[in-house]
Amino acid sequence: MAKKTKTGQTGQRKIDAIKNLGVKELEARLAEVRRETFEAKMKLATGQLENTSSLWKMRKEIARIKTFMGQKAEQKA
Repeated sequence: MAKKTKTGQTGQRKIDAIKNLGVKELEARLAEVRRETFEAKMKLATGQLENTSSLWKMRKEIARIKTFMGQKAEQKA
């Protein structure tokens, strides 16, 4: 049984959701996650971040998005 995240999505569903996005949507999502990561780092520095594991999850999501962007670029070439 797959482990569910806080949003109720299993890891595979989250990957499938990212995989089905277009290049422009991936770029927008990447920018959004990078902004969230920056905000979380600022909260961590000021002691306001309650869930420090969220930073790890955001970095993993950035890596997933970049991977799928690279795959889509290879497909076009």
